[in-house]
Amino acid sequence: MQSLSRGWSFLKQAWSMAFKDKDLLKPSVYALVVGMIVSIIGIIPIILVAVTIGDNRIGQFVMGALGVVLMFVQFVITYVFSAMTIYLIYGYLTKGDGRMSEAWAIVRRDFFDILTLAAVSTVVGMLKNAAQNNRKNNILSGILRSVMRAVEALWTEAALLVLPAMVIDDLNFKDSLARIVKITKENFLLVGVSFVGVRWITGLIGFIVGALGLVLAVAVGGGIAYAGSASTALVIVGVALGALIFFTIIMLVSLFTSYTTTAYHTCLYIWARDVEKAHVEGRVEAQVAAPAPLAAALAPAA
Repeated sequence: MQSLSRGWSFLKQAWSMAFKDKDLLKPSVYALVVGMIVSIIGIIPIILVAVTIGDNRIGQFVMGALGVVLMFVQFVITYVFSAMTIYLIYGYLTKGDGRMSEAWAIVRRDFFDILTLAAVSTVVGMLKNAAQNNRKNNILSGILRSVMRAVEALWTEAALLVLPAMVIDDLNFKDSLARIVKITKENFLLVGVSFVGVRWITGLIGFIVGALGLVLAVAVGGGIAYAGSASTALVIVGVALGALIFFTIIMLVSLFTSYTTTAYHTCLYIWARDVEKAHVEGRVEAQVAAPAPLAAALAPAA
């Protein structure tokens, strides 16, 4: 419960920043819109291949290749706009203002390293999917699936910290990964996901809002469809409106989760690097203040 309470405290502080500086939310909105458009465009050739030659090995290979390309592009989109969010939050915390023009410049500077990060994430995703799609039910296959799920979860967390190292300290992919490994081994990443329950609180809120959205969509859309059951047009309108309501709410949940998670890992990395610097300078850890949203989450309950 204390972890959830800390997560809630951080969430309030992170969104307080966003309400004060609306630029902080813009990259998450862009990522949502661009990701949706790319998904729609990317799924069309996969459907065409499935319909035409999907029943043979060549067709299955082509569909798999197209799926990998789409996965890679989606990772690129996610990381590009997450990098912008990271820089905007860093600018807000250090200068009192996050500037979009500077965030775009940072993305251009780090674009090759973002592509590399996306490529590694794609490989991890492919390996995890391959393990999940293994239809064998022996013990070895079960262990492999469990291992790959753990590897994917670990890499997802690592990527969320590698990106701030790239953006804030202008490191390439290799050096960013090495830096995260170093500060983790030296216990400078002092706050884990289980300590400040950002993932738990965002997941809980996302589930509740998503469930309420589904109920609302069914009530509105189903109500219109039922009331106009004698009219095909009204039934179609009801179904379409219900789907629109539901997917709009899901998109808002995705925006909420994306921004909050990125804000948390940005604050966590900033604090870790400040603690590391304090150790090098011979200062004690207690003298290093965490970024304001994280400090609020760590403050003792009144």
